[in-house]
Amino acid sequence: MDLDLSGKLALVTGSTRGIGLAAAKGLAGMGAEVIVNGRQRGAVDEAIAQIRKMAPKAKLHAAVFDLGGAEGCAALTKQFPEVDILVNNLGIYEPKPFFEIEDADWSRMFEVNVMSGVRMTRHYLKRMLDKDWGRVVFVSSESAIFVPKEMVHYGFSKAAQLFIARGAAEQTKGTNVTVNSVLPGPTWVEMAPTRLAARARSMDTTVEDLVARTFSERRPASLLQRYAQPEEIANLICYLCSKASSATNGAALRADGGIVTNPF
Repeated sequence: MDLDLSGKLALVTGSTRGIGLAAAKGLAGMGAEVIVNGRQRGAVDEAIAQIRKMAPKAKLHAAVFDLGGAEGCAALTKQFPEVDILVNNLGIYEPKPFFEIEDADWSRMFEVNVMSGVRMTRHYLKRMLDKDWGRVVFVSSESAIFVPKEMVHYGFSKAAQLFIARGAAEQTKGTNVTVNSVLPGPTWVEMAPTRLAARARSMDTTVEDLVARTFSERRPASLLQRYAQPEEIANLICYLCSKASSATNGAALRADGGIVTNPF
């Protein structure tokens, strides 16, 4: 299995923590030159330092841009006009009752989660096609097909990503370029303890109780019955970025721990 990415330049959006950072580490470990992206210089520098610890010889670049808007996307693509691998990982989420989701919430979720991937893919995919090699991966979510009643606007944005990825894949017919999506389930990222602690306080309960209820109430169909680690999701992302995944194109691959019960 050819997992060597030496000589390839990879961009992982939103890669200062969580799944994005794990994917950047994985790609660097496979020999890729990696562009690390985040909104704050300190966070980007810290992520680069973490990656360098596990891949001392990795060639890494800082891309301090907010890709939640057109201006930041344009600035990044100007600095890095071409990449061989694009991982559209940038995303936000926010549990909120449906009747409390205001227009601004819907617009922000769409702009960050959907349009960042549209803008990045629109720019880089054409150049990949010109070179006849490239990989684009959208980091979607099980919420794209398992409707999250606690954050419908998030689920909508993740479902949109699946359509965009499949539509972009249609442009690659007969080439050595692929576009795929990965659908993680609940994942224990760095901010999980803080967010769960805030929710626990608002609900007058404990973090331990909320974690248990994640799989007994919110996601009872889970076969994993635990939060995934970012590295477990990154493993699938990195495989899709490799030469070994050449026959996988236009696919939506689940790493959701079995939450989605539909076998197709």
